[in-house]
Amino acid sequence: MKRISRKEWSTLESTKFEKIHSEVFTDAEEASVIVAHEIAALIRYKTEKNEKCVLGLATGSSPIKVYKELIRLHKEEGLSFRNVVSFNLDEYYGLAKEDVQSYIYFMHHHLFDHVDILPENINIPDGKAPFEFMSEACTQYEEKIESYGGLDFQLLGIGRTGHIGFNEPGSKINSTTRMITLDHLTIQDNAFAFDSMADVPTKAVTMGVGTILKAKRVVILAWGMKKAEIVKKTVEGEMSSNVPATFLQEHSDVSFVMDESASQQLTRIQTPWLVGECEWTDALKRKAVVWLSQKVNKPILKLTDRHYNDNSMSDILGEGGSYAVNIKMFNHFQHTITGWPGGKPNADDSHRPERANPAKKRIIIFSPHPDDDVISMGGTFLRLVDQGHEVHVAYQTSGNIAVADHETYRFAEFAKNLYEYAAGEKADDKVFDKLFKQIKAGANKEVLPVEVRKIKGLIRRGEAISACRYYGIPDSQVHYLDLPFYETGKVEKNPLGTADVQIIKNLIEEIKPHQIYAAGDLADPHGTHEVCLKGIFAAVDQLKTEKFMKDCWMWLYRGAWHEFPIDEIEMAVPISPEELLKKRVAIWRHQSQKDGVVFQGEDDREFWQRSEDRNRQTAHEYDELGLAEYEAVEGFVRHHFM
Repeated sequence: MKRISRKEWSTLESTKFEKIHSEVFTDAEEASVIVAHEIAALIRYKTEKNEKCVLGLATGSSPIKVYKELIRLHKEEGLSFRNVVSFNLDEYYGLAKEDVQSYIYFMHHHLFDHVDILPENINIPDGKAPFEFMSEACTQYEEKIESYGGLDFQLLGIGRTGHIGFNEPGSKINSTTRMITLDHLTIQDNAFAFDSMADVPTKAVTMGVGTILKAKRVVILAWGMKKAEIVKKTVEGEMSSNVPATFLQEHSDVSFVMDESASQQLTRIQTPWLVGECEWTDALKRKAVVWLSQKVNKPILKLTDRHYNDNSMSDILGEGGSYAVNIKMFNHFQHTITGWPGGKPNADDSHRPERANPAKKRIIIFSPHPDDDVISMGGTFLRLVDQGHEVHVAYQTSGNIAVADHETYRFAEFAKNLYEYAAGEKADDKVFDKLFKQIKAGANKEVLPVEVRKIKGLIRRGEAISACRYYGIPDSQVHYLDLPFYETGKVEKNPLGTADVQIIKNLIEEIKPHQIYAAGDLADPHGTHEVCLKGIFAAVDQLKTEKFMKDCWMWLYRGAWHEFPIDEIEMAVPISPEELLKKRVAIWRHQSQKDGVVFQGEDDREFWQRSEDRNRQTAHEYDELGLAEYEAVEGFVRHHFM
């Protein structure tokens, strides 16, 4: 996507709702490279002038790809950091610098240990300063920033509460470095890096909003659809301490850099017809009609010419007026609904989302983790089995790090007791004692020991096979791919590799499916879904010339995080109350992922609750459009790879 300069942006009609210069890129990788190169250019410029380059740096998942590119520029293109002085935004209070969850550890791991920055030029708030001396330590931090003439460049991420640094709602525009109590939502969002929410520090030391606003240049990053709502509030909303990031509207040189997913709720993206002329593609017309129906609270067939005219949509009416548009749209959405996700045998399929033939299909459901299949498409999964298709399930990763240590300890202890009962002899204490010690120590280690990961992986395998058996899937049709990219023993994963793609490719070649279902839910907060999907795309791309692939269709589903917008859904599968209950039971079979799981994410509800609420909401939206009323609906989008 072409970059828009701040000057160009200010003259565009499409950005008239925006109060912060915003650039939208295809993905986080592309955007991160652009930001890294801007930082590199500043470092080089300062070096040529024999001046220090003073950088304000952020932690969290958002800047990781920026740091990765900076490391590449250092190693491959000679970018030196010897003139760089860094000041980090924040640090947890109470964590030692050796703690793997501390931000000083994060910065060394993701940047400092890989470049030639001088140790004495690294500055991070002191999270271990005695409480009674914290105010003085914060003042000294501010004074040190000022001694270098302030920050030349400040890199930011944004939290779900709208915090920048750890400036939570209520922070003042002139606030300086200080200790702050973390918002419950922030604690919840950061819990993925700890063993449980109870282990997340409740306090932190953060650079203030006023300090950030003094930086000469500010770039704020946002990736993924889970950030879309707060992006809109920050860029288009009124300036308020309730959303501290909105104070950036006061800055003279700030850019909000985001990927397409994070931009989805911006007015120019969500409803472009409200900001000016637009190209009315069929997809945009569907989006607009759904939006209009929801806005005026009328089913599609009750929309009038006046509804269209009053909402800047008169251009789509054409000669037939609202009646013709309404009928066309109603028929489109009606034809997406099917109770036969594998195709209805001996039926006219000209207005159905799937083909009638072959009547019995070979199907692969790819599941990134060992529960995404039942959480995300459990009703459709059950329907495909009940309608006689040969359904294979492929669990792409072991999902091992998502098992809590206490759960692992319980299973290991059970294994010891079971062995002693079955064998009639005492188990080898050396073996089990070592294992118990590793489990107990695992939370404090950067990398989970292989033995512990193996037990956790076996727990998740057992749960997955139990759910598949409940649905009537033979064990021979359950495949554990254990893709290598995932097996790092930590939250951070390796990039997708050729070995990962080959494993997926081998299974597709073996099954020769007529249908592939894959997780298209890129809101997964740890990126595993995205890597798994890219692996499938890469494998399919290598196989697409094969004869059997010409009769293979791919359907994307979304998980418990988000659903496809109703205007994008191309196959909607109604789920009956009985099927929804069976889906719930199948999700329950994944016991390690219930009751306060390791990666709860930003939602307090259990996965079965998220899933049911999401499916019922989709059904409600179809009902509100004037279509049939169902208990629940699962939505799919077809991916065309030929």
